[in-house]
Amino acid sequence: MFPEFTNIPADRQQAIQAALAGLSADQLMWVSGLAAGASGSSLPVSNGGSAVVTQASGPSGTTPLTVIFGTESGNSEELADRSVKAAKKKGFKPVLKSMADIAPGELVGCENLLVFSSTWGDGEAPEAAADFYTALMGADLDFSKVNFAVCGLGDTSYEKFCQIGKDLDARFAELGGHRVSDRADCDVDFEETYENWFAAAIAALSEKSGVSVAVASAPAELPVADVAAPEFGKSNPFSAKVIDNVLLNGRGSSKETLHLELSLEGSGLSYEAGDALALIPDNADDVIDRILSVTGFSGNELVSFKDGPKKALRLLMKSELDITGLSKAVAKKYNAVANNEALEALLSDEKKEEFKSFVWGREIIDLFVDYPAKGEFTPQDFVACLRKLPPRLYSIASSPKAHEGEVHLTVAAVRYETGGVVRKGVASTFIADELKKGTEARVYVHKNKNFRLPEDTNVPVIMVGPGTGIAPFRAFIEERDETGNEGGTWLFFGDQKYNFDFLYQLELQGFLKSKSLTKLDVAFSRDQPKKVYVQDRLRERGEELWAWLEKGAHFYVCGDASRMAADVHQALIDVVAEHGKKSEEEAEAYVNQLKKDKRYQRDVY
Repeated sequence: MFPEFTNIPADRQQAIQAALAGLSADQLMWVSGLAAGASGSSLPVSNGGSAVVTQASGPSGTTPLTVIFGTESGNSEELADRSVKAAKKKGFKPVLKSMADIAPGELVGCENLLVFSSTWGDGEAPEAAADFYTALMGADLDFSKVNFAVCGLGDTSYEKFCQIGKDLDARFAELGGHRVSDRADCDVDFEETYENWFAAAIAALSEKSGVSVAVASAPAELPVADVAAPEFGKSNPFSAKVIDNVLLNGRGSSKETLHLELSLEGSGLSYEAGDALALIPDNADDVIDRILSVTGFSGNELVSFKDGPKKALRLLMKSELDITGLSKAVAKKYNAVANNEALEALLSDEKKEEFKSFVWGREIIDLFVDYPAKGEFTPQDFVACLRKLPPRLYSIASSPKAHEGEVHLTVAAVRYETGGVVRKGVASTFIADELKKGTEARVYVHKNKNFRLPEDTNVPVIMVGPGTGIAPFRAFIEERDETGNEGGTWLFFGDQKYNFDFLYQLELQGFLKSKSLTKLDVAFSRDQPKKVYVQDRLRERGEELWAWLEKGAHFYVCGDASRMAADVHQALIDVVAEHGKKSEEEAEAYVNQLKKDKRYQRDVY
C-alpha cells in the first residue's frame, strides 16, 4: 500500500491500513477528502499526493463542458451535479442542463459532453426526458465536433437494463459524435461503477482538450487534528429509532398499510415536503433459513462480497445482500456455475417470454429448487451471483415544519403466494414485522426536486393520491397548514372500502375544518357494484377542475405508474378537452405545457 520511499512510520502505516480495510469506494473518497483538508489542499489525495490541476492551453476553468441529465427519481441529476463539481476541479467550465429544458440541436456545438440518464420501468425514458429522447432518435444532426461519454442508470431486475443510456450512447455515435470513453451501465448500487466511469471519461476529455493533472508531493505526515463526524447519507445511513408504527386499515380490510414514525434527532438530516426517504431493510430470518436449507449451507461459512472482508454467510445475507431479487442477470451468473441445461435453454433469446413468466413473482431460491446445480455450488459461488441489498425509496408523509426531528412514512405491506410458496416484500414486511417502537432502521434522505409545492401559498394545488399515494400529500397539506393556504388545496383519494381503508380519515377531516384542506373527493372502489376510481371523480368534477387549472393550479399525482397514473393522465386530458372546449390534440398539448411549466408533477412507482 505504501511506497518504499514514504517517511510515514511503520506503526502509523499499520494503523492507516487497518482503518481503511473494508471501506467502500465512496467512503474511501470521503477519507481522501478529509486527508486533503488536513493537508491544506482543496482537492482529494491521490496516490500519496495532492492533485493540482493545470491546463496546457490556458488558465484553469475555461475548457467548456456540457453535462445533461434525464432523471425520474433524482439519481441521474445527483450524479450529474456531482460530476459538475468534480469537473470544475479538473480545469473545466461545466454547464448543467436537464433534458427537459433543452433540444438535441442545442448540443451540436458542444465540444465536450457528459450524458446521464436513468431508464424508467422496463426500457422507457424518464418522463422529464421523453421529449428529448424522442427528438434525438428522429433527429438528423451533426455531432462530429462533440466528444461525449454516457452514464446510464437502471436496475438489473428489469430485462431492458439501462436501455435509455444504451440508446443515447448509440445515437450520439450514429450522428457522428466521438465516444471518448465506454458507457457505464449502473445498477441501483452505482457508486463504484460511476466513479470508475467518471475517472475514465474526464481523463479522456482532459486529454482531448489539453487539460492535464499533475501530482505534487504530499506532506510527510498528516497533522493531528479534530476529525469532524461524518455526514449521514447514502454511503453512511443513519440508524433512526422507531417512534411509532401503526396499522392504518380497519379490521376486515384486505390491506395492511402502516404509518411509520422515525426520529432523525442527532442525524443532521433534513428534508422538504415532496422528498423521499431511503430505507435499507434487513432480510427476514425465515427467508434466510429456507435458502440455507435448500442449498445445504450452514450460514457460518466465511465468504466475501466484491473483494470485501470475509464475513459469515448468514451475516451477509441478513443485511448486505439481495437474496430474493430474481433477474436474468442473476440467473446467468448462477448458471455459469450450475451448468443446468434446462436453465440455459430458458435463458435463450428464443424463450424470453417463458423466462418472464418463470420470474414473475418468484425469487432466487426458485433457481436452486427448479434448476439445481449439476456440480459443486459453494457459498462463495452463491454470493458471487448476488448484488448489494438496495434501499427502498418511500415518499415522505410528513412536513418537517409540523414534525420537527421526525420523518413519517406510509407503507403497504406486500404479501402474496406464487408456486405454492408464501412470499413477502423485503422492505415492506421488514417495516411491518420488525420495526417495533424503540428498534432502529438504516435511512437517508433522497431529494426529489421535481415534486415540490409552489412557494407561493396563493397558488392552488390539486393532489391525486389513491392508497399509499396519499403519503406526499399528507406532507403537502401539513406544510400548507403551517405556511398558509390562500390558494386552496384539493385532494382526490381512493382505496377499496370506506369503513376499512380511509387512510388518515380523522386527520383529513380536521384539515377540512381548519381550511388547510379546501376540498376532498374520495373514491372507494369496492363499496358499490360498479367500481369507482379517482380518475372517475376527476371527470365528475371536470368543470371545477378546469376552473382551478385556469386559475394557475398545480396538478400532482402519486401512486402506481402502470395503471393509475396512466388513467389519471388520460382523465386530465379528457377534462381539458371537454371543459376547455379543445380537440384531443389541443388538450394533450395543454397538458404537456403544464408539465413544461412544472405545474404537472408526478411521483409514481
